[in-house]
Amino acid sequence: MPPALRSHRPLIMGRRGAVATNHPVATQAGLDVLRAGGTAVDATIAISLVLGVVEPAMSGLGGDGFFNIHLADGQALCVNATGASPLAATPEAYAAGIPVAGPRSASTPGLLAGLALLHERHGTLPWARLVAPAIEAARDGFAVTHHYRFFAGECLAKLRASAGSAARFLVGGAPPAVGELILQPELAETLAEIAAEGAGSFYRGRLAARLVAGIAADGGMVAGADLAACTAEVQPPITVPFRGFEVRQTPPNSTGFAFLQMLRILDRFDLTAHGQGSAGLIHLMVEAKKRAFLDRERWGADPRGLDIPLERLLSARHAAEQAALIDPGRAADLPVRPEQTGDTTYFCVVDAAGNAVSAIQSLNSAFGSGVTAGDTGVLMNNRMAYWHLDPGHPNRLRPGMRVRHTMNAPMVFKDGRLWAVFGTPGADNQVQVNLQVMLAMAVFGLDPQQAVEAPRWTSSQPGQAANYPHAGDATLTLEAGLAAAAPGLEALGHKVAILPPLAGPCSVEAIRVRENGVRMAGSDPRRDGWAGAY
Repeated sequence: MPPALRSHRPLIMGRRGAVATNHPVATQAGLDVLRAGGTAVDATIAISLVLGVVEPAMSGLGGDGFFNIHLADGQALCVNATGASPLAATPEAYAAGIPVAGPRSASTPGLLAGLALLHERHGTLPWARLVAPAIEAARDGFAVTHHYRFFAGECLAKLRASAGSAARFLVGGAPPAVGELILQPELAETLAEIAAEGAGSFYRGRLAARLVAGIAADGGMVAGADLAACTAEVQPPITVPFRGFEVRQTPPNSTGFAFLQMLRILDRFDLTAHGQGSAGLIHLMVEAKKRAFLDRERWGADPRGLDIPLERLLSARHAAEQAALIDPGRAADLPVRPEQTGDTTYFCVVDAAGNAVSAIQSLNSAFGSGVTAGDTGVLMNNRMAYWHLDPGHPNRLRPGMRVRHTMNAPMVFKDGRLWAVFGTPGADNQVQVNLQVMLAMAVFGLDPQQAVEAPRWTSSQPGQAANYPHAGDATLTLEAGLAAAAPGLEALGHKVAILPPLAGPCSVEAIRVRENGVRMAGSDPRRDGWAGAY
């Protein structure tokens, strides 16, 4: 194999099932469910809850998620598990700006509502069985990794500001040492209550009352009425063709449509005329991204409050118009109208029957708001920071509505058969990195492990950043493996910055299904991800 295609980790393969998550404990929980006769949906529920325990910086009961699902009987559906802004969260209440941390940065958490809906409609194993691994991880603890320690160090101020968060996620007010056990007895009790009484307790039962009391004590805005009104929604996936593939994505309020737009635009170019990692290929991808992000800014919103013309945005005609605006010899200066990387977690599962789930969940920033709600052990999100306050902006803060999300969960088919599931955390970088992984596998023939480890770029545009106040610059960041392309990109007008190897953002997990049924799983070494198969 050429040195440029070598990977640091082995490609994991199995004939029956595969799991790829951002933490080994979660991957093991998913595999255990599959081996016990559960489906990909059952494994998804267990993995989601375990990740909320062992990756508390990234997701949890206090956050949101999207699930893109393919069932072996041919059903295709997406579950939108994102909560709305509190009813008290008016633009006037945030006239001084939207905080990116603290109790007023939290919106209504929707993740658990989505998991309950998944189980109600497509689960096969008992609910309590699927919650049990998360209870065990919270009660008995998990070992601190290098990446946990890094994120805890980045978030010291907001974790110290909440007594409950400091007590559980820090040691003596400092990041715990690698190998230290993180115990979460309050969260274990909350999960045990959810296992016994169902998710309804979290939104309308005794647990909901404790959660609201804890939020109110800290000055948060999520009230009982907000929790009681929270429901998950089933939506059809949005889809485009790309070079013989069918690519499915999560619909708005996810901005997965930007990923599909980039594919449609790039389908107008001869990509193989440029080498993998070349300046010419990177330039085309970046310019397609810039065009798609202009539409993301104009149309990314809750579809319940905006008529989003998805058919036009994803059409071949619109793609051709956008492609015609790309100058192969010059970078465009395309600031977006006023939209930091967020911290999220992605995982995917394919079972023996061919059911598959592409899943993503988040608290938004690392450790979310930093606030643990009372005695529940639930760490709240800081998703309010994704709203805009500009009058007339399609994503302007509206009480009781869902904010637009950078979260997206791709899935790819070929000749009517499941071909790949993959995705990543990383806020504005998500769709950009997903694009690179898709092209690496579908155009250049890399296997999933090679694709997730390949050096990557990320592009920023002024006004792009997801969190309030939605800043951004015009930098094109390259990992060191792409440094040879830097002079060519600079000559085209890109402002380039170089990062060390594997130091770029995002943490991709991927599963590719071969024609013979073998599941090939890859996991990104940039965080704590791990893939498993059997």
